[in-house]
Amino acid sequence: MLGVRVVKVGGAELDDAAWLGRFAAALATARPAVVVHGGGRRISAWQERLGLRVEKVNGVRVTTADVADVAHMVLCGPTQSDVVRSLRASGVDAVGVAGAEGYFTVELVDAARLGRVGRVTRVDVEGLHRLLAAGFTPVIAPPSVDERGEAVNVNADEAAATVAHALGAAELLFVSDVVGVLRDGRPLSSVSTGDIPQLVAQGVVTDGMVAKLEAAARSRVARVRIGDIHVLMDPDRGTLIVTEAVEAAA
Repeated sequence: MLGVRVVKVGGAELDDAAWLGRFAAALATARPAVVVHGGGRRISAWQERLGLRVEKVNGVRVTTADVADVAHMVLCGPTQSDVVRSLRASGVDAVGVAGAEGYFTVELVDAARLGRVGRVTRVDVEGLHRLLAAGFTPVIAPPSVDERGEAVNVNADEAAATVAHALGAAELLFVSDVVGVLRDGRPLSSVSTGDIPQLVAQGVVTDGMVAKLEAAARSRVARVRIGDIHVLMDPDRGTLIVTEAVEAAA
């Protein structure tokens, strides 16, 4: 579908009702859109509450079977409801769906190192198109199931990138309360995909930002930006991720 944006939202902001309200109001001006939400902070809080160790590798959660169940409970339940409710309050006809409902087909990435963390190998593009054509804004919770119906955790950044590529999205936006990729506290206007390994090695980007940049680099979407709510309204805000192929063509 031409002109659709895929918007990934997540982080501590999902616990801030006022921020969610501002996000919803901004998204109302940026449709058609598909929203993919995370909620890692909430998952971690529940892990700690249940006595489950929180461990990450390059921003990706190490996921036991119990942690995968927690991710499903948290993301497909109250977190998705919060996002959908905020969007509907701003006049966006949002509808919650999940990878586990057949919107994603997944395979495990690296079971020995990451456990039950999956990679999306197929997106139900037709299903998303039907929702968009009917005027709905799909809100996707990434948790999925494998061929045996067992819970699989899916990183929201990777899921958003895969959805954007599958839909042929005009733009992929990673939205949080951070204004962009920061170096020495100042936002970078653009980052080349070829520079990402060096930025990681230098410690310029860490943790969740690593996952966002790596997902952006693999998305094969023509335009990718990372920033705060303003990227939904201003095409010049945030950090633009420039692929080496685009740079060579320029």
